[in-house]
Amino acid sequence: MSEQRGHNVNKNDLVARVSTTADISKADAAKAVDAVFDSIADALKGGDEVRLVGFGTFSVAARAASEGRNPRTGEKIQIPASKQPKFKAGKGLKDAVN
Repeated sequence: MSEQRGHNVNKNDLVARVSTTADISKADAAKAVDAVFDSIADALKGGDEVRLVGFGTFSVAARAASEGRNPRTGEKIQIPASKQPKFKAGKGLKDAVN
C-alpha cells in the first residue's frame, strides 16, 4: 500500500487491492474482507483474542467507570465502565512500516 502513502485507505480500496493481489473478482474479495472483519469481531465478542503472527493481536480491554467533566458546562459526569477493542502491532507489521 506504499503508493497510497499519506492517504486514507478505505474498505473499497482494500477490497480492490485484495481483488488484484489474489486475482479474484471484487465481489469475492468483498466477501473475503467482510468475512475476516466479522470473524475478528465475533471472536472479540466471545472474549477471545485474535493473534495473527507477524501482523498483530486484537483483544478487548476493560475500562473502569470514571468521573469526567462536561466540556461545555464543567459539570461532573459519570462515565460508565466499558469494553474497548485493542490492537497491538506485531513485529512483521512494525518492520514493514519502518
